[in-house]
Amino acid sequence: MNENCQFCRIINREIKSYIVFEDEVSLAFLDHRPLFSGHSLLLPKKHYQTLTDLPSEVIGPLFTNAQILARAIEEALDAEGSFVAINNRVSQSVPHLHIHIVPRRRYDGLKGFFWPRHPYKDGQDIRRVQEAIQSAVTRIQAGGKK
Repeated sequence: MNENCQFCRIINREIKSYIVFEDEVSLAFLDHRPLFSGHSLLLPKKHYQTLTDLPSEVIGPLFTNAQILARAIEEALDAEGSFVAINNRVSQSVPHLHIHIVPRRRYDGLKGFFWPRHPYKDGQDIRRVQEAIQSAVTRIQAGGKK
């Protein structure tokens, strides 16, 4: 852990976040400045700055969790698809590896790399989205369909 890292502090529950997924390898929470409602960040619990720093034995479990979370976000929010991305250093607002998983719909206005943010209306709105994604993750991990 890096005591100066905002994401390490979220993992340690020192900073409030809206967690949507957690296991022994990773943690995911709702982005506080979402592109769209449900935009989540998945990060390894151990501090690695970039994808190239990630040990090979963590790649499989982390990306399995990214796959689960992408499916859960699409299902929970009735999205037509998802955008999954990683920034390495450039445009990486927090120097802790994190995977953006963003629900997408056709004609949603996301074009190229101009990404207007769409904040949550209020605390109730963010908790509703958090609970929907958590439920979908549980269902998917149990082998259930929507």
